[in-house]
Amino acid sequence: MEKFYHFLTLASIVFYWILVAGVTIRVVLKRRAVSVSLAWLMIIYIIPIVGVACYFLFGELNLGRTRAERAKQMLAPFAEWFSNLNDCNAHSPESFGRHIYRIDELCNNRLGLPALSGNSLSLQNSPEQILHSIIQDIENAQSSIRMVFYIWHPGGLADSVASALIQATKRGVSVKLLLDSAGSPRFFRSEWYKMMRGAGIEVVQALQVSPLRIFLRRLDLRQHRKIIVIDEEIAYTGSMNMVDPAYFKQNSGVGQWIDIMVRITGPTVNVLSAIHCWDWEVETGSRTFPKLPECQIETNQPKQPVQVVPSGPGMPEHLISQVLTLAINQANHSVRITTPYFVPSADLLETLKMTAQRGIEVELIIPHKNDSMMVQWASRAFYSELLTAGVKIYEFYGGLLHTKSVVIDKEFCLVGTVNMDMRSLWLNFELTLAIDDQAFTKEMYWLQQSYIDQAHCVELDQWKQRTIFSRFFERVFYLFNPLL
Repeated sequence: MEKFYHFLTLASIVFYWILVAGVTIRVVLKRRAVSVSLAWLMIIYIIPIVGVACYFLFGELNLGRTRAERAKQMLAPFAEWFSNLNDCNAHSPESFGRHIYRIDELCNNRLGLPALSGNSLSLQNSPEQILHSIIQDIENAQSSIRMVFYIWHPGGLADSVASALIQATKRGVSVKLLLDSAGSPRFFRSEWYKMMRGAGIEVVQALQVSPLRIFLRRLDLRQHRKIIVIDEEIAYTGSMNMVDPAYFKQNSGVGQWIDIMVRITGPTVNVLSAIHCWDWEVETGSRTFPKLPECQIETNQPKQPVQVVPSGPGMPEHLISQVLTLAINQANHSVRITTPYFVPSADLLETLKMTAQRGIEVELIIPHKNDSMMVQWASRAFYSELLTAGVKIYEFYGGLLHTKSVVIDKEFCLVGTVNMDMRSLWLNFELTLAIDDQAFTKEMYWLQQSYIDQAHCVELDQWKQRTIFSRFFERVFYLFNPLL
């Protein structure tokens, strides 16, 4: 028996080292940033067994065979629908400002998706304003409502939205609701889920989490978009999930979540509807296209071009990351960024440093307290490099600053669902709007300034005096960059 156990021990060791060698070769052969590969190798070697399991769970972009094949086949027909938008007079690149002109070129060449003028934009920045506006528009809906959210958390005004959707269905309005399975577990356990389905609302779990398939699909690949489209005439998108912050994560110790949404009318609404159709087909296999927008833009009508930039499996890789880099590189005077989760790739980090080093004012506003301890420590691992390069860092004390925004030269901005981390820029289903509207951008800049007024500026001299304990945890959690 002793020889048997001895043999079993040796066999286990040999099997484990063969497994580690195989995973190592797989990591090395994958085409990705060297820093990401090295971080994974560190995790695999430092944390025996668990590191290998983490790589199988989170190491590669794996949507699952059915969804991956479906998404691959969808690109051509959706790109054809997008390319039809080039024929309407809402796409007039000769009238675009310099910031959006290049972004329109990039998105058009890679996805066939142009920037469109003739939009009306409203920036909404309080939860009461946002939720009451959504409820009112749902109550006025006549034909259809499409929604996709990462989190739907019952309670407060979110329940009023659910009630309004049920009433809309009773009026004959078609309602399609797509919610991320991992982000909305409480909703799917609630009575609201049963009542909505009973009322005839089509409620679908996106990327359903199943313990039986944990090694067949990457679990942290999530449906992170936030989109509402009503009657193909009104749309919302931004950083806010379908939650009432007064009823959401009250015991997390980070304060109330601070978010924005953009209410949109005009041709861009139809594009956002098409993105919802994409997400719906990835999950259900059912294909529909929205109607093409009416593009009769009057000569004296404000242009206000907006470029919708989607990302996710099946779509051109790294598109949002490219748009972000392109926008920052075009800055002549200033770049101001708000993000709740800041764990940048090596390329984005160098872009921010280089922008500051060429004399551009670069300001980064992030929450002082984060709901992810790992992200909070990892974010601070970048402070020294950024501060030395001349980037100004502000830590916001007014709650969990969840707004995702970039303002360039006070003239052009990006707003949407995208965090400054690897998961948002490389992995998830995300969406951002590139907006060439000076009035809207100034309003966004003033809102960012109100965040700065509730923040403290991190000074390099003081930062260098932080404890060895802090430095140690910064570097430890920095190693988990691929998982954040």
